[in-house]
Amino acid sequence: MDKMHSKRARKRFATFGPGIITGGAGDDPAGIATYTIIGSTTGFSLLWLMLLSTPMMIAVQDTVSRIAIATKKSLPEITNTFYSKKFTIFMVSMLSIANIFTIAADMEAVAVILEILTGIESIYFLVPVTALIAYLVMFGKYKTVKRVLIFLTTILLVYMASAILAKPDILLLHSTFIPHISTSSAFILAALGLLGTTISPYMLFWQATEEKEEQQTVVQVKEVNKDTAIGMIYSNAIAYCIIVSAAMILFTYGVVPSTIKDISLSLKPIAGEYAFLLFSMGIIVSGFLAVPVLSGSSAYAIADTFGWREGLDNKVSDAKGFYLVFIGSLLLGDLIDLSSISAVDALYYTQILDGVLLPVLIGIILLLSNNSKIMGKYINTKFNNIFCISTLILSTALTFIMLYQMFY
Repeated sequence: MDKMHSKRARKRFATFGPGIITGGAGDDPAGIATYTIIGSTTGFSLLWLMLLSTPMMIAVQDTVSRIAIATKKSLPEITNTFYSKKFTIFMVSMLSIANIFTIAADMEAVAVILEILTGIESIYFLVPVTALIAYLVMFGKYKTVKRVLIFLTTILLVYMASAILAKPDILLLHSTFIPHISTSSAFILAALGLLGTTISPYMLFWQATEEKEEQQTVVQVKEVNKDTAIGMIYSNAIAYCIIVSAAMILFTYGVVPSTIKDISLSLKPIAGEYAFLLFSMGIIVSGFLAVPVLSGSSAYAIADTFGWREGLDNKVSDAKGFYLVFIGSLLLGDLIDLSSISAVDALYYTQILDGVLLPVLIGIILLLSNNSKIMGKYINTKFNNIFCISTLILSTALTFIMLYQMFY
C-alpha cells in the first residue's frame, strides 16, 4: 500500500514543473529592476496591486494551461487553427521583439553584477554567459534542463531573507490590504510596469508550450492547477519581498536608482555588504533562469507558427529552425547590449509592447477557454473568468492612460 502511495506521489510530483519554472522566470533581472524601482519610488503604495495581481496571474496562467492540455496545442497553433496565420505572425512578432529587448536587459544586468563582483568590464561576460546558456539548452535533455531550472528557482528565496532583514514597519499591512490610487504619471507607469512585469506575455506562451511538451492528459488538470498556483504564488511572494526591501532600504533614504548598477551599488553603503551580496546572487540566478525561458518562448512560438519541428528533447540537427531562433534571440540581445541602446530603454520599449500585447492575448484565451466546442467539460472556471476579465480591464485601462499621458 505504501509503495502505491509513494508511486502516486512521485507521479504527481512529475507533473509539477512548468508552472514553477514560469513563476520563477517571472522574477528575471528586468523584473527585479522594475520591482526595485517601484519600491524605491512609491514605497509601499502599490503592494495592494501586488496582492491583487496574484489571483490574476494564477487565473491567466491556469487558463492557458487548461487550453493547452485540452487542445494539445501551443498558443500559436491554436490561433493558427481558430483565427488566422497573419494574426499569429503579428502576435508572435511582437512577442519576439519584446523578448529580445528583455533578454538584452537581463544579460546586461547579469554582466554588470559580475563586473561589480570581479572588477572585470561587463562586456567581457556577455559572450561566456550566452555560450553557457546556449550549451545548457542545446546539449542537455529537457528533463535535465527542467531539474536545473526548478532548483534555481529556490535560490530566489534570498529576496525573502532580504525583506526580513530590512525590518518593515506596520504600514506594510495597511498598504497591502487598503488600495491607494493616484492618477499621476509616475503612479500609472509604476502600476503598468508592475502588472506588465508580473503577467508577462512570454510567460503565457512558455507555459502553454511546456504543458504540451509535458504531454499532460486532460484528467491531469487538477495536478497542473496546483503546479500553476504554487508557481504564481511563489513568484509574487518573491516580487512582494523585493518591493518591501526596496521601500525600506532605498525609499526611506530617498535613493531613486535607474539602472541595475545604481541599485546594487546603492545597497552597499545603506544596507551593507550582506544585502548587496544577496541582491547580486538573486540577479545572477534569475538571469540564468529567465533568459532560456525568454529565448525558448520565442523559439517555440515561431516554430509552431510555421510548423517547424520543435522541442528541447530534439537534437539540434533535427530542429534547426527552432534552435536557430533560440540562439538568434540570445545573439540579438547581446548586439543590443553592445549598441547605444541602454537596458533602461530596452525595458521601456518592452513595457509598451507588452502593454499592447497582453490585453489582446487575454481576450483570445477568454474566448477560447469559454468555447465548449473546444474545451468540452473542461470549460474555464468562474474564478479564472472573473480574474482574467479583471486583468483584461485593468491592463487595457492602464495602457490607454499611459498612452494618453504620453501624447497629450
